[in-house]
Amino acid sequence: MAEILALDDVLDATVLVGKILRKKGHTVHTFTEEDEAIAFARKNPVDLAILDIKLKKMSGIEVLAVLKKENPSVRAIMLTGYPTVETAREAISLGADEYCVKPIDRAELEEKVEKVLTAGSGQ
Repeated sequence: MAEILALDDVLDATVLVGKILRKKGHTVHTFTEEDEAIAFARKNPVDLAILDIKLKKMSGIEVLAVLKKENPSVRAIMLTGYPTVETAREAISLGADEYCVKPIDRAELEEKVEKVLTAGSGQ
């Protein structure tokens, strides 16, 4: 199973992501602070980052750029409560593999995580 980093400025969102994905057997590390998430990713292997686009200090897209610089093979799913074509395009152009609309739908999240991880492993 995968090592997953979840970053959202709303604690409940990270708790929900963690709960859903742990039931699927993944190890989920949840963060509400960008600095802590980036520091963790620098020291630990991360297969997938699930990042909210709107954070406190940085955007999720900026965090993704930092994570990709550290680990180019990291996969990413962006979360957004404000889906727009521009946001989706920007996220994908910077290396996000998928994005989910908030509020988080359990089935959609499970499906997209599975799809991204399968694509990432080359299976």
